[in-house]
Amino acid sequence: MQNSTLKWIYLVVLSIIWGSSFILIKKGLIGLTPIQLGALRILFTAFFLLLIGWKSLQTIKKKEWKWVIISGVLGTGLPVFLFAYAETEIDSAIAAILNSGVPLLALLLGLTFFGARFLKRQLLGVLIGLLGATALILIGAQINPDQNYLYALLVILAGVLYAFNVNIIKHYMQDISAIAIATGNFIFLIPPAIYLLFSSGFFNSEFLAIPEVQISLGYTLVLALFGTAIAKVMFNKLVQISDPVFASSVTYLMPIISVIWGILDDEKFTGMQFIASLIIIGGVYLVNKKPKAHHLKK
Repeated sequence: MQNSTLKWIYLVVLSIIWGSSFILIKKGLIGLTPIQLGALRILFTAFFLLLIGWKSLQTIKKKEWKWVIISGVLGTGLPVFLFAYAETEIDSAIAAILNSGVPLLALLLGLTFFGARFLKRQLLGVLIGLLGATALILIGAQINPDQNYLYALLVILAGVLYAFNVNIIKHYMQDISAIAIATGNFIFLIPPAIYLLFSSGFFNSEFLAIPEVQISLGYTLVLALFGTAIAKVMFNKLVQISDPVFASSVTYLMPIISVIWGILDDEKFTGMQFIASLIIIGGVYLVNKKPKAHHLKK
């Protein structure tokens, strides 16, 4: 299958998987702390990837390991905890919509650190997207006064880390297979995840006997296998066969899936939030719209 077709298939599948991840995080937090959820997500994913990708590690060159480790920390190690903490205070649908700003951040970081080219229209898209994100946060804070919307900044920080990661994959890991990148990412995340899990009191027998904890473990297992392990491999491949901005545009469709899950779970979502969401997506559209060669500037 040609890359031009394959990248769209990856994009749609990833949108469904990651769009469902936010509600799984919310359900996982019913019985687990953010630290426990993040650590378990890493360990479950690492176990799965090592089973299928151990041999692929041999293909990673010594000089490439630096970028694999950095990618693991930025693309998974820190974001899993940032999203978990964020969803202790804000709705899962809002977290997903804010995460849709990743393509905007990918462009900004690409311009600043990776010598990417841009259009004035794309910069306008960034400004529009940031305006929509600000509006979404302010509106959410008004209709949900019991929620601390400062935690929305954790989602934005995670987006910055994701944006760095997609640029790093594209510029420094083009010759590494997607499964090798994903497996290598998690090798170095296992020790800190185990430490955090032990220090959180997770292995206390009384804690593990709590029904809510057991149910949350099930949600976390599904989140790790699909939302992290399988999706991570697919996303790495998507970046390699497309570009960082196109790959990041998976966040176009994610909010649709997340909002549907949120509404089914009785989360509030108003018309004003819908408008703010459209503003964000409009900004992402301007950033992703295919540029004409004679308009490109440095």
